[in-house]
Amino acid sequence: MTTALNATHDPKLRSWVASANEAGSDFPIQNLPFGRFRAAGSTEAFRIGVAIGDQVLDLRAAGLVDSDDMNALMAAGTQERQALRAALSAGLAEGSDKQAAWSKALVAQAQAEMTVPCRIGDYTDFYTGIHHATTIGKLFRPDQPLMPNYKWVPIGYHGRASSIGVSGQVFKRPQGQTKAPDAAEPSFGPSKRLDYELELGFLVGRGNALGEPIAIGEAEEHLFGVTLLNDWSARDLQAWEYQPLGPFLAKNFASTLSPWIVTMEALAPFRAKFERPEGDPQPLPYLDAPSNRAAGALDITLEVLLQTAKMREAGEAPVRLTLGNTTEAAYWTAAQLVTHHTVNGCNLQPGDLLGSGTLSGPKPDQAGSLMELTLGGKQAVTLPNGEKRTFLENGDTLVMRGWCERAGAVRIGLGEVSGTVV
Repeated sequence: MTTALNATHDPKLRSWVASANEAGSDFPIQNLPFGRFRAAGSTEAFRIGVAIGDQVLDLRAAGLVDSDDMNALMAAGTQERQALRAALSAGLAEGSDKQAAWSKALVAQAQAEMTVPCRIGDYTDFYTGIHHATTIGKLFRPDQPLMPNYKWVPIGYHGRASSIGVSGQVFKRPQGQTKAPDAAEPSFGPSKRLDYELELGFLVGRGNALGEPIAIGEAEEHLFGVTLLNDWSARDLQAWEYQPLGPFLAKNFASTLSPWIVTMEALAPFRAKFERPEGDPQPLPYLDAPSNRAAGALDITLEVLLQTAKMREAGEAPVRLTLGNTTEAAYWTAAQLVTHHTVNGCNLQPGDLLGSGTLSGPKPDQAGSLMELTLGGKQAVTLPNGEKRTFLENGDTLVMRGWCERAGAVRIGLGEVSGTVV
């Protein structure tokens, strides 16, 4: 498990990139997340970059890689990844002899165009948020909110990778069949219950051979890092189509990722115990390990904000809808997702995306979707400007942010992921 601290996590470290040392920066030298970028407005190929303060370091221009293939970099072994992180940290630190050369390899983030951080071949969406699952379950099954399998097996389904976009994505409101409870037959048209889902995305690094499961104690060696993920959902389409095979058109029209992959190494200072509530079943042996119990959880604060078209026209900033933390939300760890995904011999590949599922806390103001916030559309959310929302309307921009902070460690951020429905 990637929990060992080293010199790259030293809270005293400072960078010669001044903006990385500013309080509240998402990208101090202790973070060093990876993404793909090019100069805004250009048609050149996307290159591998690392965020440092408000800049992007071009890894190829800095002589750190000889390829622009992010998936190949992600496929490297743990020792290679740690060596690259150490080289980046040393080269970007105050007093480094790399400053003169590497300063020429910097591009301001404001002048860069970002894309999806790697090639995503396959996408699996899990359902790890127990409070989300319970609240949604109560809306449909008051007497049995959770299905009998929920506390025993990580529930998931395979989603569509082709419609995954990067932060800033603008997408059209999906259309499909819906059926009102009192209608004799379904109708066709645009979704009226469009929602967001606050998730983390776990990106696979080194894969496994077909037929070779990944043991729980080795699972995190196969994860490259974490992004923010908004897995948009058309609730009315889903209600009509999902039985018996699960989500289809309700989910495959758009999913949006943040542009930066925060590595598992960067998250080492922000690990937490993974403990099941008293009385709940303990994981089966293949999903259990001392290391996973001791530090399998990630301590990440997650925030959701909304900006309506009216707010944007008035120059008003997005307003917060919810604020929560992953330690209260996730019933399964990232390592357990990898292990369960491969226990039947399924082969994961570099760049595969595993969605956490909606991460909601136990309190109403920690909900990870409008479906929960509005109790299925029954209680509208009133915004500061007087507008009301039960579900998303055209022109709405949804913003998600994430960060880690803990005493004795430097705050690091996951950046943000935004998307707009039109």
